Formats: sequence, C-alpha cells, structure tokens
Amino acid sequence: MAQAKLTRRGRNVVRTLTVGSLLVVIGAGFSAAGNASESKVISTPATSGYIRVVVAPGESLWSVAAMVAGNRDVNTVLDEIRQTNNLASTDVAVGTRLLVPTK
Repeated sequence: MAQAKLTRRGRNVVRTLTVGSLLVVIGAGFSAAGNASESKVISTPATSGYIRVVVAPGESLWSVAAMVAGNRDVNTVLDEIRQTNNLASTDVAVGTRLLVPTK
C-alpha cells in the first residue's frame, strides 16, 4: 500500500489545523474552569428545606453560610451546615457537595 507524501504546503495546513484544534480545546477548558468559580446550587425534592451546594474555588463554609443566611445569624447557619453534613471542622475542599438548610 503506497503512502501519500504531503507537500510543504500540505504539512503547514495540517500543522495549522492541529494547533487551531488544540487552542479550541484549551479555550473550552479555561471557559469551563471559569464557570466553575460560581457555586452550583442544586435543588433536590427528597431533601425539602435544603439545597445542595457544590463548593467553588475561593469559597469557604462561611461564605456558603452567608450566601443562604438571609436575615439569620451566619454563625447559626454555619453550625447547621456543619451538623447536617457531619463536618468535623469548617474547612471544606473545592468540589465538596453540601446540604445547606434554607430555613
């Protein structure tokens, strides 16, 4: 089976398309990472009175509690989140899924 050889121009076209494709993939990755910086709130009917929050980069348990506290004391909400999720401390890793009381 004979192999076709690319001309210099053909190699440049293939190289350009490859680099362009990689840039699109890298750009999509940065876009996804940028969108991950916002908390994701997921409502689950089986856990009425709670919302599920995924901890985003730069967030802490305190910031999550402040986000949902409304006119309640943030420390009280923070303790409720800790107890509901059986957390030994207030340290949470990015991507941690928490049940957060809404009332």
